[in-house]
Amino acid sequence: MADNRPEIRPSIRTASARVKGLGPAHHGTSEWWLHRVTAVSNVPLILAFVVIIAKMAGRPYPEAVALISHPLVAILLILAVISVTNHMRMGLQIVIEDYVHDKGLKIAAVMANNFYCVAVAVACLYAILRVSL
Repeated sequence: MADNRPEIRPSIRTASARVKGLGPAHHGTSEWWLHRVTAVSNVPLILAFVVIIAKMAGRPYPEAVALISHPLVAILLILAVISVTNHMRMGLQIVIEDYVHDKGLKIAAVMANNFYCVAVAVACLYAILRVSL
């Protein structure tokens, strides 16, 4: 009679990793999930950004400042900057991890990516806060 039980293969994952649900990269799906969440949140935030920029087109500087000074507009712009720069950082990190094979260069590239994305976010947030306050 044939044995119909599935073959049990040994796992390269540790018992702790199997319990925690961690993959071979030693982290779960949190980065994947966060990247998708920021992608979805970017849609309404970028639409709001485009509407805000369109409303400022052709207006004199004081009216544009008045528009950005509105709390709802400033909050939408701040949320857009945070979401977009975080999404950008994660997307570039995925590309670096997939295509840069030298370990030292990969670490340097990930660090440069993080510094660049933080610098962009800080510059944008500073500009929004400076104009809106």
